[in-house]
Amino acid sequence: MLDFLAENNLCGQAILRIVSCGNAIIAELLRLSEFIPAVFRLKDRADQQKYGDIIFDFSYFKGPELWESKLEAKPELQDLDEEFRENNIEIVTRFYLAFQSVHKYIVDLNRYLEDLNEGVYIQQTIETVLLNEDGKQLLCEALYLYGVMLLVIDQKIEGEVRERMLVSYYRYSAARSSADSNMDDICKLLRSTGYSSQPGAKRPPNYPESYFQRVPINESFISMVIGRLRSDDIYNQVSAYPLPEHRSTALANQAAMLYVILYFDPSILHTHQAKMREIVDKYFPDNWVISIYMGITVNLADAWEPYKAAKTALNNTLDLANVREQASRYATASERVHAQVQQFLKEGYLREEMVLDNIPRLLNCLRDCNVAIRWLMLHTADAACDPNNKRLRQIKDQILTDSRYNPKILFQFLLDTAQFEFILKEMFKQMLSEKQAKWEHYKKEGSERMTELADVFSGVKPLTRVEKNENLQAWFREISKQILSLNYDDSTAAGRKTVQLIQALEEVQEFHQLESNLQVCQFLADTRKFLHQMIRTINIKEEVLITMHIAGDLSFAWQLIDSFTSIMQESIRVNPSMVTKLRATFLKLASALDLPLLRINQANSPDLLSVSQYYSGELVSYVRKVLQIIPESMFTSLLKIIKLQTHDIIEVPTRLDKDKLRDYAQLGPRYQVAKLTHAISIFTEGILMMKTTLVGIIKVDPKQLLEDGIRKELVKRVAFALHRGLIFNPRAKPSELMPKLKELGATMDGFHRSFEYIQDYVNIYALKIWQEEVSRIINYNVEQECNNFLRTKIQDWQSMYQSTHIPIPKFTPVDESVTFIGRLCREILRITDPKMTCHIDQLNTWYDMKTHQEVTSSRLFSEIQTTLGTFGLNGLDRLLCFMIVKELQNFLSMFQKIIMRDKTVQDTLKTLMNAVSPLKSIVANSNKIYFSAIAKTQKIWTAYLEAIMKVGQMQILRQQIANELNYSCRFDSKHLAAALENLNKALLADIEAHYQDPSLPYPKEDNTLLYEITAYLEAAGIHNPLNKIYITTKRLPYFPVVNFLFLIAQLPKLQYNKNLGMVCRKPADPVDWPPLVLGLLTLLKQFHSRYTEQFLALIGQFIRSTVEQCTSQKVPEMPADVVGALLFLEDYVRYTKLPRRVAEAHVPNFIFDEFRTVL
Repeated sequence: MLDFLAENNLCGQAILRIVSCGNAIIAELLRLSEFIPAVFRLKDRADQQKYGDIIFDFSYFKGPELWESKLEAKPELQDLDEEFRENNIEIVTRFYLAFQSVHKYIVDLNRYLEDLNEGVYIQQTIETVLLNEDGKQLLCEALYLYGVMLLVIDQKIEGEVRERMLVSYYRYSAARSSADSNMDDICKLLRSTGYSSQPGAKRPPNYPESYFQRVPINESFISMVIGRLRSDDIYNQVSAYPLPEHRSTALANQAAMLYVILYFDPSILHTHQAKMREIVDKYFPDNWVISIYMGITVNLADAWEPYKAAKTALNNTLDLANVREQASRYATASERVHAQVQQFLKEGYLREEMVLDNIPRLLNCLRDCNVAIRWLMLHTADAACDPNNKRLRQIKDQILTDSRYNPKILFQFLLDTAQFEFILKEMFKQMLSEKQAKWEHYKKEGSERMTELADVFSGVKPLTRVEKNENLQAWFREISKQILSLNYDDSTAAGRKTVQLIQALEEVQEFHQLESNLQVCQFLADTRKFLHQMIRTINIKEEVLITMHIAGDLSFAWQLIDSFTSIMQESIRVNPSMVTKLRATFLKLASALDLPLLRINQANSPDLLSVSQYYSGELVSYVRKVLQIIPESMFTSLLKIIKLQTHDIIEVPTRLDKDKLRDYAQLGPRYQVAKLTHAISIFTEGILMMKTTLVGIIKVDPKQLLEDGIRKELVKRVAFALHRGLIFNPRAKPSELMPKLKELGATMDGFHRSFEYIQDYVNIYALKIWQEEVSRIINYNVEQECNNFLRTKIQDWQSMYQSTHIPIPKFTPVDESVTFIGRLCREILRITDPKMTCHIDQLNTWYDMKTHQEVTSSRLFSEIQTTLGTFGLNGLDRLLCFMIVKELQNFLSMFQKIIMRDKTVQDTLKTLMNAVSPLKSIVANSNKIYFSAIAKTQKIWTAYLEAIMKVGQMQILRQQIANELNYSCRFDSKHLAAALENLNKALLADIEAHYQDPSLPYPKEDNTLLYEITAYLEAAGIHNPLNKIYITTKRLPYFPVVNFLFLIAQLPKLQYNKNLGMVCRKPADPVDWPPLVLGLLTLLKQFHSRYTEQFLALIGQFIRSTVEQCTSQKVPEMPADVVGALLFLEDYVRYTKLPRRVAEAHVPNFIFDEFRTVL
């Protein structure tokens, strides 16, 4: 019959593909379970209030129209729903595809069984497949994996969460309406079971059998599979465990499969006493905590509680006398074999000859170790014991007492066993690779010795006092030929023949009285030794490695090992060289990957990479977690060094008196620093002793591990310092901003200096790491803060700044800001609020309007530069951009509301426009016309003023940031600044040339040059925030005239001061001039330039008309409003860097030149 797994055996390939797919699905479910968006859990009040109306469970399907109509009734809910969809559709789709693949898996399996029954595969039926060894394994695995999938889903993804995700997918996805969508079936299979994985939660009735029966499966197939598992050793494991007391361990994998598959036929668990007794006697006579798949553990005493037959059958095992017996047996065994292993591990004990002569003894020791470790780890694990179940607690306490359980000793036992196993495996691999070469070498040596002896007896070779003996000469020649004729490939015959040759050589020595001649004896002894070595060498077999691999399986501890993390870390802290021993343990854990990957590999499935990547990644993360203790301990020492360097050790001056030398020597503190530095270098040595290791398919380089660990610890501490250092009390007078920045600056500087100090002792590039990580922390926090302003949020797993190995911690917000950068920005905005402060442009300083005290100045930005670096300033700038955009959008919607929809305002504006056109003319009776328009629109200006001043205030801050960035860029990297400025000028010149003559080149659509250089220019402060277009706008009627009216309505609140320019008249009615000018300027910049033209023309007309009116008086005086309007034009020209003729087009230049002399 054709090999069942052969490429051309369709029947075997079909079931192999199904099983391979099953393993891949479980890996995907485990992977996704770590990415469940928290909002689907609706755990906290805020989420419930915000999303409670748009996230539904399956009750939605009872009347979807009703729920949708509720949503449509409220536009803000619709908006939230749309935003939620944009942010979560990708992850929800991924979950849906995983759920769909579970359903498809069972449909495929059922179809395969139908095909077998209908004879689609010629000469194959379920019975014949079950007779074949591979077929039997695959059919059992196929059903078992389906059970595991369902259990994993219920354990890792709560029922309510599944329902909410499926409903969200149904509502948001376009694929749901397609004909081949089987949404209903998936929902039926995965609806909530009522099960909760929380400790102490009650188990739902008929769980999990009712869940397992949601998709019916051929009953005769289930019973045949159970029959096979009950009677056969389907994986032939018993051959690897010859001792009868190891039988339950040998069959452990099969026992786990049987446990899962019995839920598909619960009647056996309930009523078939005899079958259950047989199962328990065969699989669970001495164990009741089992691992079902990749370390998911189950306690049968708890799991089989509701089933009568199963519970009764298990009572024999759980009898306290049996529990006591097993616990003491394993305790004694573990002590015995641990002592053996420690003996084996002594330096120089495991030599090649010793290993080859004692293979059975060593293997038995290995089996005993692994069986004892397995039993003790599983039965003492906290995960397998529900603390609320009195009986389980009692059993566990009994075990802990009788096995004299000590986690440290058990961990040491595991370490030593792993080390022993690792050394043995390595030795065997080497011996196997050299086996043939050695064998041939011994054969050649032995044959040559015989030839030499033959020569001796020929009487030609001078060997003292040996007479010529032709018989012996011929005999030794013959032996030499016989040795040469031994054939490596036919090892059995060669072995037999070698034994005969050894005997012959012993006999020749006795019969021919050759003992008297020592040299001849020596030759014979050497040859016998070589022949012995040949027998030993031929006995090195691959099977030994396979047995070691089977016995050394640690997949049951995939999750349990976590409970030993603290012990591992403590032992590393005490002795960093411990890492080398741990390496063997991690490699032993990596053998667990074979379980899910075997079938995927056999099926040549493309999933091989992603599944092995997932499990290897999990293991490497665990290795990182354990070894993180090294960077943690380093940083603890580093903090002490920082403290000593910043507070205790005084800088030595360039010149000092001889008698003061002792004071500056400070031997005590310096000794402390040296001691701590030494401790740090010892730690790093520990991790670097671990060789580059292949964990699964991921190569772990210890140097990289150390660097990542140091980065992780640095990120954790710096992020915490930034979070804690920038929390402000808004009621504090004066503001805490500067003191807090100074304090944080000192902390950051301490980190920076000590980190730089340590780099040579640890062999890392400290400055590079420092800059990369600090910039990453700040950029990530800016990104999270800006998420508030975005519809489509950037999730953590999408962020280019967040990383899984070196995560940036998130802290719970303390106010409306999400992160420290938001708090810093809002604090700056609060203290420079234009309603409270007055900004004097020439001094770059803000003063309090009432007390006239300085509030803050441009020093603030150099302080931020010192504390947070250029990344901090740049991030602040980006955040301000987002805030300006938000303000401008709010402004536009307000404009629509208060102006476009208000009839009286529209009529007033229309009347005014009629009165003042054409704009070149002079308005007669201007005061009356202007002031009646202002009076009628009075109510709209308060909100208008607030919006404009906010934008202006942020623009001033952006200008200050650009100044500071540019200043420090020119100082710290003048070449960069010069290169950027020149490139910028050259680019602009090229673009201008292109617009003059379109045949000249211009950057193409797909060319990212302009986009990329902008980022550089903004980082170096080579840009003007006032020229930036923040939003796209539509045409707005009356826009210039509204802004003109707004400006002249504000002028009476201001007065001109020769030293300070325009200042506020009454602090009770606050207006600050620079934010007002810059806000208006920014607003106009967002629209077409003809609006600005019209706006300037209106101001010019206002100035001309008012001046015209006042010249008719006897003593002409410059009206205050005209001065204000003229100053506005002056500032407008100054800020926009436009030529003065732009303003002179609307106002005669003699007024411009002379108005200050009149004041």
